[in-house]
Amino acid sequence: MTSRMNEPHIVVVDDDPELCEGVEDYLGLHGFKVTTGDGGDALRRILAESRVDLVVLDLNMPGEDGLTLTRYLRQQSGIGVLILTGAADPVDRVVGLEVGADDYLAKPFDPRELLARIRSVLRRLQAAPVAGAQTAAEAEQIRIGRFTLNLNSRLLIGTDAEELALTSMEFDLLRALAQHPNQVLTRDQLLNLAHNRDWEPFDRSIDVRITRLRRKIEPDPLHPRIIRTIRGAGYMFVPDGEG
Repeated sequence: MTSRMNEPHIVVVDDDPELCEGVEDYLGLHGFKVTTGDGGDALRRILAESRVDLVVLDLNMPGEDGLTLTRYLRQQSGIGVLILTGAADPVDRVVGLEVGADDYLAKPFDPRELLARIRSVLRRLQAAPVAGAQTAAEAEQIRIGRFTLNLNSRLLIGTDAEELALTSMEFDLLRALAQHPNQVLTRDQLLNLAHNRDWEPFDRSIDVRITRLRRKIEPDPLHPRIIRTIRGAGYMFVPDGEG
């Protein structure tokens, strides 16, 4: 396949060669450069040889599984990660999100939904404005406890200059909360504000990301004061953790 320099590069890692071939053909028809691999070794070779924008990663592979590879990707880079899980494995989806995946999709899936989710993750990853073209609002920094959320760099910066990288979905969720201080937001509102989709029964992705954010910003994550649970309603962001 002939690729243009500006094509987003998607890597599909799955031990099912038919799935890889089908996804490669479909995404290729929609303007993506696609490389496939059957496991961790292949993924590392691809990462060493070329720029990658997003990895579509099967969780249930023999040998080095998708959770291990998701952790590796999160430790090494800010590359987007979309995990593929079994339809009957909600626990896998939760664990995948906990280790830093940006989104998930259950097998079997409609390739149109895969395409939509890939585009959504890429939009979030590319949301930071081009250097030198920021407006005052885009360069805004929001105080969060002892941290500052920089909307341009997509980083949490502590008072000791410590920088904490966020996944694209963590950033979008924290920004949505921070831009509505002292307001109770339902899960449905947060999914719409942060991820542009509606809440579905048993969808715990917001709760998983809230837990991850609390571990990063709360002095005591077990007794949160910045991102508070409002029983029966949703969550409320309190910038200074007081009151």
